[in-house]
Amino acid sequence: MTARRTASAVLFLGVAPLALAGLGASPAVAHGSMTDPVSRVSACYAEGPESPKSAACKAAVAASGAQAFYDWNAVNIANAAGKHRDLIPDGELCSAGNDKYRGLDLARGDWPASTLAAGKHTFRYKGTAPHRGSFELYVTKDGYDPSKPLKWSDLEAKPFATVTDPRMENGDYVFDGTIPNKSGRHLIYSIWQRSDSPEAFYTCSDVVFGKDSGSTGGAPAPTASAPTDEEIKEGEGQSSVEHGGHGDNHAETGAEATAAAPQSSQPAPPSEQAATPAPNEPAAAGSDTGERLAETGGDATTSYLAMGGAAVLALGAAVLFGATRRSRRAAR
Repeated sequence: MTARRTASAVLFLGVAPLALAGLGASPAVAHGSMTDPVSRVSACYAEGPESPKSAACKAAVAASGAQAFYDWNAVNIANAAGKHRDLIPDGELCSAGNDKYRGLDLARGDWPASTLAAGKHTFRYKGTAPHRGSFELYVTKDGYDPSKPLKWSDLEAKPFATVTDPRMENGDYVFDGTIPNKSGRHLIYSIWQRSDSPEAFYTCSDVVFGKDSGSTGGAPAPTASAPTDEEIKEGEGQSSVEHGGHGDNHAETGAEATAAAPQSSQPAPPSEQAATPAPNEPAAAGSDTGERLAETGGDATTSYLAMGGAAVLALGAAVLFGATRRSRRAAR
């Protein structure tokens, strides 16, 4: 091999591995949490991770540390792939088995709670990096005791609300469900399973039907409040969550998804495909009626494109290097 070819090969082989090393790395960047009814982690973040007001949030911060609540939108399992019950042990449902969020699993009946009533309810889930996927909501069985660790068997066997690719409004997933008839203090457990990645997110929302008599006959727990957009913005500097450059409420990238198909099992006729989407369906790409959902994170399309481009640049650099050497020799 000539010196020119050797130099070119060395340059390419030195740079290309750096570019190709990222091909398999695709950090998950979807994040969010339930805000109606308010999740525990959202409520404690809204109170302030450094100085929470409620006794339950103070205890949670003492157990987990303040950082867990600055990272309020990342209670997840990266490779869940629908195996939620296999991966999350009893007593650790609210933390999703993640020791970082162990304070969320504290068994107590004074967590800040949202007031609910049986019947139709509009749920809201803040999607700080929205993606396509499905939501399942479960409620605890009659006789639920919040002073004991939450187990899978404490939840009703089937979700009372399910939805795939719900619409978005101002950065929130919004969808309707019918809440079963309950009384007293209960808990709503949500599972958000992405369809563009095996990643899933989990929340515990403490709720009260009717009057809250308190966990042990004491004073009722405080009302839970969701963090405002201003509070979310203020805490970004303290968050260690990777958003992949999405920003607060939108995920608009080169791997942007087109709208999901309508939830009907039959495709819509061409004349209906451009119609306004139903309440729980995403708007079509380019539509003014909703926000588009990005397929980044677990699906490595963007990483492959970016890193592949880097490899091409490396090859181009090697060719240019060789051409330069030939020009110099000719000039001699």
